[in-house]
Amino acid sequence: MSEHHAGGCLCGAVRFEALEKPDVVVGCHCSQCRRQTGLYYASADVPVSALTITGEENLRWYESSNEARRGFCSQCGSALFWQRLGGPAMSILAGAFDEPNGLRFGYHIFCADKADFYEIPDGVPQYAAGRP
Repeated sequence: MSEHHAGGCLCGAVRFEALEKPDVVVGCHCSQCRRQTGLYYASADVPVSALTITGEENLRWYESSNEARRGFCSQCGSALFWQRLGGPAMSILAGAFDEPNGLRFGYHIFCADKADFYEIPDGVPQYAAGRP
């Protein structure tokens, strides 16, 4: 599989290309991620230096805490990115990648904060708080 991975929002106004293979998919079950997506945030990290975004005029950022910001399309509302402020990596929502993409779940974080209406059945490691 190529190390080139592309994707974008629902309407196509924002597209991205990752020139390095994304990291494993991480499921974040914190209340902020659940409120933004309606379930949990499944994303894969890519170094910012290996990421190109087109349609940036349609990309809006919301600083959801003193530590991170979330990027979404201003046209269709698709959630696309999460980034620690000043961090070297961009978390890209796994569902925004074009297929086939070869992404696989690696682990789940903030499981102690997950909603009570679903279970996490995939068998990968689960952590009560942040990344191990």
